[in-house]
Parts: sequence; C-alpha cells; structure tokens
Amino acid sequence: MPQPRAIAIFRRMTTAGLASEELSLTVNGEPRTVARGSTVADLLDELQLDPREVVVEHNGEIIRHRLAGPDGPLSHRLLSAGDTLEIVHFVGGG
Repeated sequence: MPQPRAIAIFRRMTTAGLASEELSLTVNGEPRTVARGSTVADLLDELQLDPREVVVEHNGEIIRHRLAGPDGPLSHRLLSAGDTLEIVHFVGGG
C-alpha cells in the first residue's frame, strides 16, 4: 500500500500544468496557499503536524483527530479555494 506522503507527492505531480496550480485559503486566520488537489492531510504534512495531535475544523465542521490515518477523513477531504481551517494542536504540560 502506498504511503500517504508518496500519494501526496504523486497528486502534486499530476496536477502540474493546470491553469491555477495553487489555491488560496485561510488557516488559523492567516492567508495560505496550497497546491491544487491538496487534502487536509497534505496541509498538515506541509505544516509538519501529526494528525493524531491536532483537531481540524474545516469550513465550520470539526474533523475528529481520532479518525486520522491513510484512509481517514483527513486524507480524503480536498481543499478548495476560499476554505477556512482552524487547527488546534495539543500541548502537554503539568
């Protein structure tokens, strides 16, 4: 079974040459661009965040971190121009 990172790289390679190769979206209130065809999992990988350690809200809908994985909702949720995401990262402490 291909690794998620390999799939993301292949997806980016296959989208090369499209009229608009990047999408503009908002992540935690900041403008950001991602490659067309990117998923929420691709964005987390780009941000170097472990999907098991974050909760993502995509356009107002919470995507549960416990369902993260190669076949989970983060891997299949395509990003679109104008999307808004909020990412909360868990931090340990005592």
